[in-house]
Amino acid sequence: MTIKDRKTEAMMKYKVLITTSGVGSRLGNLTNFTNKCLIRIGDKPAISHIIEKYEANTEFVITLGYYGDHVRQFLNLCYPEHNFTFVEVKNYEGPGSSLCLSILSAKEFLQTPFIFNACDTIVGNSDTIPTPDHNYCAGSQKENTSQYTTLLLDGNRVTKINKKGSLNFDVPYMGICGIKDYESFWNILENFYNLNKNDQTIFEGDIINEMIKTSSFRFHKVNEWYDMGNTEELKKTRQSFQCSVEILDKMNESIFLFDDYVVKFFHEKNIVSDRVKRAKLMKLIVPEIIGSSDNFYKYQKAEGSLLAKTINEEKFLDFLKWTKKNLWIIDKNREIKKECHAFYFDKTFMRIDKFLENNVELENVKINGVRIPSIAKMIEQIDKDWLCSGICSRIHGDFILDNIIETNLDFKLIDWRQNFAGVLEYGDLYYDLAKLNHNLILNHEVLESNGFLIETTEQEITCDVLCRKKMIDCQEKFHRFIQDNGFDLKKVRILTSIIWINMAPLHEYPLNKFLFYFGKFNLHRELKNAQ
Repeated sequence: MTIKDRKTEAMMKYKVLITTSGVGSRLGNLTNFTNKCLIRIGDKPAISHIIEKYEANTEFVITLGYYGDHVRQFLNLCYPEHNFTFVEVKNYEGPGSSLCLSILSAKEFLQTPFIFNACDTIVGNSDTIPTPDHNYCAGSQKENTSQYTTLLLDGNRVTKINKKGSLNFDVPYMGICGIKDYESFWNILENFYNLNKNDQTIFEGDIINEMIKTSSFRFHKVNEWYDMGNTEELKKTRQSFQCSVEILDKMNESIFLFDDYVVKFFHEKNIVSDRVKRAKLMKLIVPEIIGSSDNFYKYQKAEGSLLAKTINEEKFLDFLKWTKKNLWIIDKNREIKKECHAFYFDKTFMRIDKFLENNVELENVKINGVRIPSIAKMIEQIDKDWLCSGICSRIHGDFILDNIIETNLDFKLIDWRQNFAGVLEYGDLYYDLAKLNHNLILNHEVLESNGFLIETTEQEITCDVLCRKKMIDCQEKFHRFIQDNGFDLKKVRILTSIIWINMAPLHEYPLNKFLFYFGKFNLHRELKNAQ
């Protein structure tokens, strides 16, 4: 073995520590339903950008705490060939918790040189992370430094890591360091923590400051540093990472796109299990499920283009014919009034109550110049027996253009709904018709570009949406298709309005108010026309 080979072998014998145990409180509501390292940045969660920065044979030590099981599930599902050691940190919040405690919990598995990489720090493609064949701290420039710990330098040597808010510094510290002298690090960390265990602000910088007294730490400059430790920096980071598809973000679910597969996350475990079961019922028209866990499922990426991007009248009519043949398999012998009532009315009342928890319904005001009664009074006017006389059929359940892939041969349906009023095998065909009708007016492109208007005063509410001509043309073809096939267009229109009202509490201001009042306005118009 040559000297070069021995050096290469020595360099490879290190591990990477990623601490995901913290709550991520500086990100507000975004971490109510999952760990902050699973927040989507571009196509993938933050931790994927970190993991993929290192060689595939790297050994990772991951500390788990807040929604730690989500982190474990994701990494095992998406990186089955990687080497992960998971360390449970029981005291990850409150008195006695700190970053130092999380790091100390991993001591047993890091008896070797290692790199510490904070779970909210992403290094750009143009930069490298050095192996820990020497001690170092990484830093980069930031416009607003008040949120960061900082480094004091003497040439290329780190002389001190400052706490946040220090005015005497040379460059912000980015939460990445290499520890060659690991034995010294662990001895100092253990003693320091025992003396300061009630201080929740202690972090790796405190230990490095002690090590600097006897050991040398070099400075490693990073040109591209993407941070997501607070909402302001997260917004900037997301703007730097393009997503390959338009995604309407929700706090309790996420979608992650990889080269060959797609991963869906849901906070509610039953949604995942039901979707996996329904995928088997819709075999061949949906992508193949290739893995799942309690909160995630993974399916083969369908090669093609979103119909939302390529749609025209001719293609849209071809798709409707394909859907009638391949998806909407009608069961004329089954009555589904009970399921429809639960789905269209019980669920709607729950959604309205949820919306009104944080919003006051503006009554006795005009919407788009029309005096409209309360939502409760309008729902009372609906002929429930008529609306709930649905058509029992196999359905998609979230039948929108952004969930339809145009392949070389035909189409694939993605992001199917988990059930219809608890039923997996069937639902109301009218719900698919109404979802598609809604999407021809309100789609991701409109919402992402803020192509909707909501203005409120004490006397009047104005709400409107900007529709592209080709969508209006397709909707005209769709309405003709509905009538030519013997379906009730009035029922589709009313269900479309109910869908908008149901969507309102699932989104933030101003979209939530737009959906609620736009839904009210259209429901009133349809009910009035039905009289």
